[in-house]
Amino acid sequence: MATRPLPGTIPDEPGSYQFVDRHGRVLYVGKAKSLRSRVNSYFQDPANLVQRTAQMVEAADHVEWMVVGTEAEALLLEHNLIQQFQPRFNVRLKDDKSYPWLALTVNDEWPKPAVVRGRKRTGVRYFGPYPNVGAIRGTLDLLLRSFPVRTCTDAKFRNHERLGRPCLLFHIERCSGPCVGAVTHEEYDGMVADLATFLGGDTGPLERSLESSMREASAALDFERAGSLRDKLEAVRAADAVRQMELDRPEDLDVLALAEDELEAAVQVFHVRAGRVVGRSALFVDKVEDLSPDRLVERLLVDVYADAASGVPRQILVPTMPADREAVGEYLAGRRGGPVAVRVPVRGPKRALLETVERNARDAFVRHRLQRTSDHNSRARALEALQRELHLPDAPLRIECYDMSHLQGTDYVGSMVVFEDGLPKKSDYRHFKVATVEGNDDYAAMEEVLTRRLTSLLDEERGSRSPSAPGDGVGVGTEGSGGAVPAATRRRFAYPPQLLLVDGGLGQLHVGVRVLEQLGLSERVPIASLAKQFEEVYLPGSSEPVRLPRQSEALYLLQRVRDEAHRFAISYHRTLRGKRMTVGALDGVPGLGPKRRSRLVEQFEGLAGLRTASRDELMGLSWLPAAVGSAVFERLHTPLSPER
Repeated sequence: MATRPLPGTIPDEPGSYQFVDRHGRVLYVGKAKSLRSRVNSYFQDPANLVQRTAQMVEAADHVEWMVVGTEAEALLLEHNLIQQFQPRFNVRLKDDKSYPWLALTVNDEWPKPAVVRGRKRTGVRYFGPYPNVGAIRGTLDLLLRSFPVRTCTDAKFRNHERLGRPCLLFHIERCSGPCVGAVTHEEYDGMVADLATFLGGDTGPLERSLESSMREASAALDFERAGSLRDKLEAVRAADAVRQMELDRPEDLDVLALAEDELEAAVQVFHVRAGRVVGRSALFVDKVEDLSPDRLVERLLVDVYADAASGVPRQILVPTMPADREAVGEYLAGRRGGPVAVRVPVRGPKRALLETVERNARDAFVRHRLQRTSDHNSRARALEALQRELHLPDAPLRIECYDMSHLQGTDYVGSMVVFEDGLPKKSDYRHFKVATVEGNDDYAAMEEVLTRRLTSLLDEERGSRSPSAPGDGVGVGTEGSGGAVPAATRRRFAYPPQLLLVDGGLGQLHVGVRVLEQLGLSERVPIASLAKQFEEVYLPGSSEPVRLPRQSEALYLLQRVRDEAHRFAISYHRTLRGKRMTVGALDGVPGLGPKRRSRLVEQFEGLAGLRTASRDELMGLSWLPAAVGSAVFERLHTPLSPER
């Protein structure tokens, strides 16, 4: 365990501190406004620390620190030390290198654009990143009609310069021919500047200049030049139409959003220049340390703009303000060379844009999670790892996971999702309406659901088809059905799961173990529970959890199964609650049967829309008697009496 520094030896100044193990390896790097206060906070009862923090202190041998002048300098020092040492207990950002950039070699004698990936170089101006190579190449092809700069390699340029003969691109007017002196440096630099202006998002002045020159040429009867300028203007507008979104004002800003769970986060940054989205960046965060949302946003702002190829804009929109906003603002201002405003938009186009970026982050997060379970090899590794880590007799080719959902004890439902060979088998999903539990009791609800499902398993194995048998499909249905399971389809449940997974901790596990013992299935059906707080797996007979490696395929598979069970339970609960609320509000209206009620709710897109409808609208429906429409209006706009 780390040795606590002597009292009074830690300076009460801003700086960065490092926990180091006995081999001299840096385990964790942090920053603080007051090193004394922050470092001393680690040396307390380990039970009061976050588990991962307690593990870090236990693994460390001693703590070191470096004093700086300001909090902003502490942020920068922390970032540099993390990049240098890659500590195992620090959050790590993994840049998604799959996005291409359009680079402009502005320091070359004859600058050129090129599609690049990977690390950024000095003397090169970057634009983007773009969603895919096809988008960037299509945009570049359109732009070369207006800005015929060279795109050849340096070797090819020198070869044609030596030959004194231009390449094919010059003859088809996609290059101005600097290799043979067909364009002056001044003219070429002007084209490069116009190209950079367009790529930077400010197309208005360029379009106005081209349109003015075109009109002047036309007035001077220089129709050939006017036609050429017209083609350039159309190409600029066509390339500009490729851009996806724009704000109502020509502002420069970045929009940062994220989607996360306990272990990872997907980060999306949209780059807006002159009011238009000109590119986006994608990052993935390995959340080794436990960070609150404001601390995570602070870390992201520091790391994203430490070496930002697209520069630091005047304004950055975030979902949550960073923890130390003053230090972050000072740090960003230093990187930009001017003030930077960090804001959380609450309304208008900027809020809408932030929500769009959040949707992209959620989509990227889902794709990132699915990628690990999409190919056969990774699924096989995950199943083999689960068999090994959980001491299962066989690889769990069939996994069943259960979760409960309710609202203050009402509309209690359970869900069962099935994964076979590491993939969801939605035809085997089932919903359960909990019938015997009153109030909020997850343990009792879980016991009922497991008893019904496993009793059904035993009945099928014995060849029973009695409709009155417990768990024989009443209130159970496939996804989207919500009805009873036809007898012909129940046979598939004669196969017991090779891993029965429950969402929760030791309490839920004990319920499952008790049900298996009562039904005599303890030796046949392995069971485990997955606790969400620290993603720990509990097994029967032990109060100590199994901690699967954070980046293991096995943990990703368990997380996905658990999340799918939770989603399935929540969706069914919302469906039942919506139906109950609708039926309750319209129950007893004379002349309004189930079919008319369903059609009415569907036409007005829900009960909320129905409440906003006027009496005339309801009475004017061609398929609904006027008296019934009037009665519906009265029901929805008359408070219920206590008796009702």
